[in-house]
Amino acid sequence: MQNIVLDTKPSKAWEQITYNIFEVPNTKGDFDTRLKKLEDWLKINPNNFIKIIPQIVCKDKEHLDKFLNQMLKKQAEGVMIKNPFLEYQEGRNSSILKVKTFFDEEGVVISHNYKNGKFKSLVIKQKDGITFNLGNGFTNKDRQNPPKIGDIVTFKYYGLTKNNKPKFASFLRVRKEE
Repeated sequence: MQNIVLDTKPSKAWEQITYNIFEVPNTKGDFDTRLKKLEDWLKINPNNFIKIIPQIVCKDKEHLDKFLNQMLKKQAEGVMIKNPFLEYQEGRNSSILKVKTFFDEEGVVISHNYKNGKFKSLVIKQKDGITFNLGNGFTNKDRQNPPKIGDIVTFKYYGLTKNNKPKFASFLRVRKEE
């Protein structure tokens, strides 16, 4: 989308861009009340570029898991769950939660990256030969004494990029010798 927006010559692709709404923060009331106010406003002020994202009510954990899996197949990172009976609350809070699944994998440390003399990331080689930088998930103690070259580390990630590299990878631990 960034290419479309920054393009100096507008293209037909502009007509495909929509503003997707999933919450109505500046309105009082529970979620249904806030959503109804937006729907009423759009009846008076129709706009083909504004889309209300459909919401579902999950009946139980099994229903949530099924819906999450459907969304993951559509390349979503996860889903948001919230208490629909509460007023909108700004910021992070316990009435709205992000539900994501992650994978974990192991790889071999083949190099370290440093910046200004400080540890920045590991270069990891996976079983399939793909290499990537792993820089998240380290404690200050880990950064002072990072895993050694040759160590096998476990990391978590949320799917793969188009280049088959782990997305949002985060260090978990060094595998202990068995």
